[in-house]
Amino acid sequence: MKKQRRFKRLLSLIGLSLLLSICLSAQSAHSAMIKSSPVSKAMAQKTWNYFVKATQTPTGLPSDRIDINPDGSQTMVTQTNDSNIGMYLTSIISAQDLGIISQQEATNRVQALIKELRALPKYQGFFYDWYNTNTGAPNEKFVSTVDVAWLDTALITAEYAFPKLKSQLSSLSQAMDYSLLYNQSLNQLYGGYTVGTGPTGFTYGNINTETRIADYLAIGKGNVPAKLWFGVYRTLPSNWTWQQQVPAGYSTTYAGTKVFEGHYTYEGITYVPSWGGSMFEALMPTLFMNEKALAPRALGLNDYNMVQLQVKYAQTQKYSLWGISPCATPDGGYDAFGIKEVGSANPPYDETGVITPHASFLALQFAPQQAQANLTKMATEYDMVGKYGFYDSINPKTATVTHSYLALDEGMIMASLDNALDNNALMNDFNQSSIARIPQPLLSMEKFSITAAPKTKTN
Repeated sequence: MKKQRRFKRLLSLIGLSLLLSICLSAQSAHSAMIKSSPVSKAMAQKTWNYFVKATQTPTGLPSDRIDINPDGSQTMVTQTNDSNIGMYLTSIISAQDLGIISQQEATNRVQALIKELRALPKYQGFFYDWYNTNTGAPNEKFVSTVDVAWLDTALITAEYAFPKLKSQLSSLSQAMDYSLLYNQSLNQLYGGYTVGTGPTGFTYGNINTETRIADYLAIGKGNVPAKLWFGVYRTLPSNWTWQQQVPAGYSTTYAGTKVFEGHYTYEGITYVPSWGGSMFEALMPTLFMNEKALAPRALGLNDYNMVQLQVKYAQTQKYSLWGISPCATPDGGYDAFGIKEVGSANPPYDETGVITPHASFLALQFAPQQAQANLTKMATEYDMVGKYGFYDSINPKTATVTHSYLALDEGMIMASLDNALDNNALMNDFNQSSIARIPQPLLSMEKFSITAAPKTKTN
């Protein structure tokens, strides 16, 4: 009997030992997975290193692009634009939030940038679109509405990340009055303004593009009337038959402005299309604008659907990865990639199977598991991670990696990581501003026609 008890006890001990071993192994594997996850402080550190290198210029302005040559050497271009500068500023905030750099280093970098921004040539307070990083001279005297808005967004956000510098940052922001860029008859913003010529011959007419950040700021500053928000098309008018689909929907009125709440449908998913069918058009504004919480029946729902459309499209094309958006190409160029079925543009954006990581980082807020899985696959199966984090693009059909880094895309990745790892810290900084809060009711009051359809997740 005693032998039986000892034997049972021995079996129990062996079982407990095996169980502990399994648990410890699982815990070790889980820890390793967290440490090696693309959504980590380690990845943010690599991404931040891009800006450390890219700002080693006479002006301290970030280079637009760094290419990694076959011999390992680096080629850094000598130009930048105002979106890049904005992404550098927000990346300083993110690096401080995540403990990658100290508060002192972050403050020093912002002070140096403010000094350079004050010195840069401008037009009526607006920054020009492209500058030489060696001299600070503008390439041409053109103000791009959307690009200057991204720099403005960064300035507003930085006011709350660096309160001691608030007055200096605010003066740069307040000098930009968007009434210069407002087309009153169309109730839309012009695409830009050329000094000596005037505004562009086109306006920004789609809500589901990155340009909505400019509309949002213009309203928040009180430079234009709030009705601008509803002067921008949800879908293009149904009688514009050249677009990719004839939209379904209905007309309604918000704040005295008539709006056609239209939508497209693809593979059972209803959505308000972007212009070119790319991820950054739809989701870049969500790095700052809290559409998920404020517009769950409108933009927030549509943001989720845009991710599912990208996943579904990749499945239909039998791509092993998903995430189509403008990015660098292996030949040293850049292409505005997009999915024809997800956009309105005709002719459509290019689509050659090229995938860019920044699309998945932008998707983290709306489909975290799908985005992390996609990024992990890029990193482990396609060797997509280099000196400064994820390379800018890959064609999984040929396994061709573009060994380049772009300031805009690195900035979107850095901002996405900050929000994902630090409870939407960047978004929260932006939304402390009255400029960000004033238009919030416009987001909440709207209901897109896609709310009639069930929420669909693509496996």
